Amino acid sequence: MNTTQHTLIILAILLMAAALLLMGTTLLARAWRLKRNLATIDQKIAARDRPAAALNTVTKLPSRRERLAAFSANWLDTSLGRQLVAEEDRHLLDQCGVNDMQGKALFFTARVVLAVGLPLLGLVLFERGGWLSLLLILFFGVALGYMLPKWVMQRVALKRQRQAAEELPLLIDLLRLLQGVGLSVDQSLHVIENEFRNVLKVLGAELAIAGRQYSTGRSREQSMRRFSTVFDNEDLQAVARLLVQVEHHGGAVQEPLKQFSERIREQRKLDMKEKIGKLTVKMTGVMVLTLLPGLLVITGGVGFLAVIRALAKMGANI
Repeated sequence: MNTTQHTLIILAILLMAAALLLMGTTLLARAWRLKRNLATIDQKIAARDRPAAALNTVTKLPSRRERLAAFSANWLDTSLGRQLVAEEDRHLLDQCGVNDMQGKALFFTARVVLAVGLPLLGLVLFERGGWLSLLLILFFGVALGYMLPKWVMQRVALKRQRQAAEELPLLIDLLRLLQGVGLSVDQSLHVIENEFRNVLKVLGAELAIAGRQYSTGRSREQSMRRFSTVFDNEDLQAVARLLVQVEHHGGAVQEPLKQFSERIREQRKLDMKEKIGKLTVKMTGVMVLTLLPGLLVITGGVGFLAVIRALAKMGANI
């Protein structure tokens, strides 16, 4: 392949990217004009109802991030959007706490931009020796751009899962304390949502979502379904089932919560002992690789020197 063919391929890719950018800009401008017209209509209606307050009303233009999310949201329900943001990815966004329209739109945009931008960057940075190198650059660029947002979200989701597991004993103790003073399940959850959000950063946000769903008319079981399944944690599922049963049948819940809290703490102790055992085995390998050579030099160095000197004297006598 000569230089002219390489240049034509790069120009074709750049023209395709420019066409996609032009199409996206057109759709974004159309969506922004529609939103501006709707805002104008709402402003006129508000001015007719409240003329005095309408004089001080300033129309807030959407930010760049909001316009980008609004543009990407139009593609989420298409076949391309369902491929780029599949059900598995939406569950992953749920675990990261950003599975709203804006979060899905930004995830979609990140995948599209990286899948198009990384191959172009690879064509610019790396030397192309033929069709094989060109195909490798395009393949790895598209694959890396497609998977990189998911890898980042997986790390965030794993961190939130560990944080939720660490917050669970405190949540159970708070529920037991609030139930012990005579509050109902709804009141206890409301107090936890409002007063302990700074301590329960992950579980407090999930309980707030469950509280909003319950206040809109859903049953306790339906509102706690996300709380019990979002982190794939059996202990959270058990807590949700316990709260649903208390809501339906009533009864004292302090003793079951106490036993459940003790079981979780025992399980955490066992997990810590398991981690310590694995760490001890790993440290044995580190000690063999680092301390054993120094130990051999210190303990056997004198003997080695004596043998070397004896051999040197024997060689001199011969």
